Amino acid sequence: MNSPSPLRQPCPPGTCNCRRDDLLQTPGADGRILQLTRHEERRLLERLESVQSLYELERLQQRMFEQLGIRMTIAPSYNEVRSMRGIAVEFAEQPGLCRKTRQAIPAAIRRGLERHPEIAWRLLDSHDLLRDA
Repeated sequence: MNSPSPLRQPCPPGTCNCRRDDLLQTPGADGRILQLTRHEERRLLERLESVQSLYELERLQQRMFEQLGIRMTIAPSYNEVRSMRGIAVEFAEQPGLCRKTRQAIPAAIRRGLERHPEIAWRLLDSHDLLRDA
């Protein structure tokens, strides 16, 4: 007999805009994001921080979509890229994705890019920003 997978604990009332309750009450809604418990979130953040290549980062991005339904884009921002803060990490609107998680994932990605700046260069190059360099 299969036991249901553990769901993420709800945020304290008034502190988050994740609409977790709406997601739980909507029949047929994609509730995969609720499987991202705090323990699993820590593991994901560690994995994002220790990324070794652009391919690995893109693969993690794909797996996050497949397993949790998180649609995320990583691209240079419209302004100049002078530091890792110039790399834009944006999420598609998704009920159930906690506000703190929306902040923690980009921070972990930026820390990983700071450890391996060659990944940031590859990311910039993949968006054709270094064509004249």
